[in-house]
Amino acid sequence: MTDTNADTQTDPRDKHPEGGFPAQEQEQPGLTDETRPEPDHGEDSYVGAGRLEGRKALITGGDSGIGRAVAIAFAREGADVAIVHMPEEQEDADSTIALVKDAGRTGAAFAGDIRDEGFATSIVDDAVTALGGLDIVVLNAAYQKDREGIETLETAEFDRVFRTNLYGMLYTARQAVPQLTAGSSIIVTSSVQAFNPSPGLIDYAMTKAAQVAFVKALAEELGEKGIRVNAVAPGPIWTPLIPATGWDAERIATFGTDTPLGRPGQPAELAGAYVYLASEAASYVSGAVLPVTGGKPL
Repeated sequence: MTDTNADTQTDPRDKHPEGGFPAQEQEQPGLTDETRPEPDHGEDSYVGAGRLEGRKALITGGDSGIGRAVAIAFAREGADVAIVHMPEEQEDADSTIALVKDAGRTGAAFAGDIRDEGFATSIVDDAVTALGGLDIVVLNAAYQKDREGIETLETAEFDRVFRTNLYGMLYTARQAVPQLTAGSSIIVTSSVQAFNPSPGLIDYAMTKAAQVAFVKALAEELGEKGIRVNAVAPGPIWTPLIPATGWDAERIATFGTDTPLGRPGQPAELAGAYVYLASEAASYVSGAVLPVTGGKPL
């Protein structure tokens, strides 16, 4: 019998497009079918091995990009999945849930803005109802925008970044913790920007650094309950968020080409990190930040 999960060795430099993406711009939060080339979320490549059989997962920002890749992987590993998305991302959300259901798992989607405390709180209870429980929480939703300089950084803009990346994360985590039991897992999507911030992403980088502190502090608090808390720190990953960041043609064309592997990553290349952190293979891992950066150091 052929092992469909056996890895085929590839040159990581050539596994996905090397960059040089065409000039493009979207309004936030960005949509998959308007992103050229379309990101690879593992739709045709991810093969599960039952590592999350029977688990129940909630993923914020789960309609596209990294969140979608994680939703696909979790479902194919045997988990039921609820995702959270902005109302304007309904088409992407529908596509993601269809893939979850194609894997034979229960899927649910909740539309709203996690900056709203009521919504960011209600999604936990809604996920518990829809899935019959909750034991994995992926706090992934984020907002970023290119900044010309601190002197022109509008209050409303950095307020949106902080409220999406920090307030929303806290609202959902606070509501979820009482639902979690020993063996449960919380995973935050931080960023290489937490450690090597770009001036043009100053407010975004600030929130990503704060998320690392959140993970380390919460891991200390919840360790005595048997709940693990970790983060993934992506490097430059090609998602709809990138064309919606406000970069010019040169910045889009060179995106990710400064990594040691010489190219940007694809969402599918993040999925395994989240599966690992959520699974029993990571039973002694908590308070960790796992880099998936194409070789960029944290």
